[in-house]
Amino acid sequence: MNSEELRQHSLYLEISFDDDDDEPSIPLRTSIVLFLLRYCKSTCLDVFLVSAKPITKHTLGKHGITACDFAVVRLADVPELARGCSLPVVLDETQRHCRAGLAVVLRHIINKTTEADPSRKDVLELLGFKKTCLKACAEVSHWTWLCELGIPCAVDEHLRNPSDPSLHLPEAILHLERTLGEPVKVHNDDKAAITKLSMEDAVPSTREHCEIRKVSTADLPPLEHVFAEGLYFTLTDVVLLPCVHHYLGSLLTHSAAGPLSRLPLLLDWYRRVQEVPGVLAAAQACGMILTSLPPVPPPPEFSPDCGGESVQVPEKTTEVPFVGGPRPTMTKLKEQGIVADFSQHPDSSLTLAWESLPVAVNPEEGKMSAVRALRKRQQLNNLVGMVTEMARPGDTIVDFCSGGGHVGLVLAYMLPDCQVILIENKEESQDRARSRARDLGLDNIGLIQANLDYFTAPFNIGVALHACGVATDMVVEHCIRARAAFVISPCCYGFVQNTDKFSFPGEASTTLRSCSEPSSGVNLQETLSFKEHMVLCRFADQTDPGLPPERQQIGKQCMGLVDLDRSWCAEARGYTVRVITMEPESCSPKNNMLVGTVTKRNTPTTALPPQEEEQ
Repeated sequence: MNSEELRQHSLYLEISFDDDDDEPSIPLRTSIVLFLLRYCKSTCLDVFLVSAKPITKHTLGKHGITACDFAVVRLADVPELARGCSLPVVLDETQRHCRAGLAVVLRHIINKTTEADPSRKDVLELLGFKKTCLKACAEVSHWTWLCELGIPCAVDEHLRNPSDPSLHLPEAILHLERTLGEPVKVHNDDKAAITKLSMEDAVPSTREHCEIRKVSTADLPPLEHVFAEGLYFTLTDVVLLPCVHHYLGSLLTHSAAGPLSRLPLLLDWYRRVQEVPGVLAAAQACGMILTSLPPVPPPPEFSPDCGGESVQVPEKTTEVPFVGGPRPTMTKLKEQGIVADFSQHPDSSLTLAWESLPVAVNPEEGKMSAVRALRKRQQLNNLVGMVTEMARPGDTIVDFCSGGGHVGLVLAYMLPDCQVILIENKEESQDRARSRARDLGLDNIGLIQANLDYFTAPFNIGVALHACGVATDMVVEHCIRARAAFVISPCCYGFVQNTDKFSFPGEASTTLRSCSEPSSGVNLQETLSFKEHMVLCRFADQTDPGLPPERQQIGKQCMGLVDLDRSWCAEARGYTVRVITMEPESCSPKNNMLVGTVTKRNTPTTALPPQEEEQ
């Protein structure tokens, strides 16, 4: 791959403005990305600073951005696919594939840098053990959430509204302090410990530059954190350094050195990071002057578990043990007139003409067995058939949790007058979808690698095949906010749990109608406890064909009750929702479909730019 090809990817970063004047400022996430670019000395992406107002490079120079390898653009001039996502965003040379979200963008910069210069082992090692540093999406990894969202949001909030730090420290900062005090986890195939001498006399920035000794895990002494994730300088440290630097700077600016005594481990980390080769120069190039901290007084009597501010790190819900089975809960609901309510399938004979479709559309191209591909085609018959009935020319259809593109590719091929966007956070899955889309020559498709929260553009129809656990609820919520119709097949009901965004049973289903008595009110939250809802969710997963028929039927009823709660929540916000069983039922153990429509649809969005042929 030559340098010209590598420079074709475009990186868009936000420039913001203070409310009181027209002076531009550098958002924290932009500062983090610029710091990584300077640390990597990367020139393999075209960098654009997106501003809502006219600014000059001279003006930005006051904020430490003095390099000439970027351009300033207005938001209206950003290509549409990138404009539909929260910045930072990387857009490829075709303008059909973008990556959004801090962790995804940072990982992509590292990959492009090492592709351009394979000798940069130090940059590649930022991805950590098995290249998994900050790879898991924030919805499933509390650590990624803390680094990508929790700490940046907490610092942003502090910088906007600095409270009295002598009384409160952000909970996210306290969480990081506690983490730095925990023993380092050593991976089974990297059983190495830094000797006491090397920990005292040198800062191990990479695996290759450390004095190590191989020992068995059982013989390892408790190892203290050298860096945020343990013994080595990684992408996590790159993310945290600008956050911690600006936070500490704010404390000292407001003459509040006292709270620093509550963060001794974080201060030690801040000093050690400055010793990593290249960090000081990269920070200075971004306008961050990393200086030594003043002496910190001894810490007062203080518990790091108290005094946190509004930013809370989401904790996993404690798993509730089962007592008995779902029958008592189902009986209780039935006595209240609440039973699983399945609508009739509108067209059980619907079958796509697979024999006339291109080979690349067939699920078998996604590298699955013939038996599984047959079931996948049957599932697509249902979802694609339902969406094609809803769609109108000019609509934008979003395939959430798109995986390898089984649903979105078929929709894009069958609905050439609609724009189809595939959103998936797994890079490997999107690569497969991108390859198949290229083989089909589709010019009405866009791909976004991101958590769905980073997608902000309007759309008309949302679709998701087997969105696992609470992902179904996230997709429904995204569609409701966009006032878009939806066709969703839930999956993995047992993974449903309370989060910082959702609680179950759904809050909006507290004053809704009873299935048997439409005119009466039903308070589902008072009728059904969280524990009972979890019992229904866990037994909803017991629909496998290998189970006894009676047990499968109970599982199906549990699925229906969980999805009834979801449908009621949507109906409370102006939707009509049907819970439909796919045909044939044997196409999947998870064969429910939630089909939601709203009275007033969105106006069609502007078409995506035509696809350019890749060289």
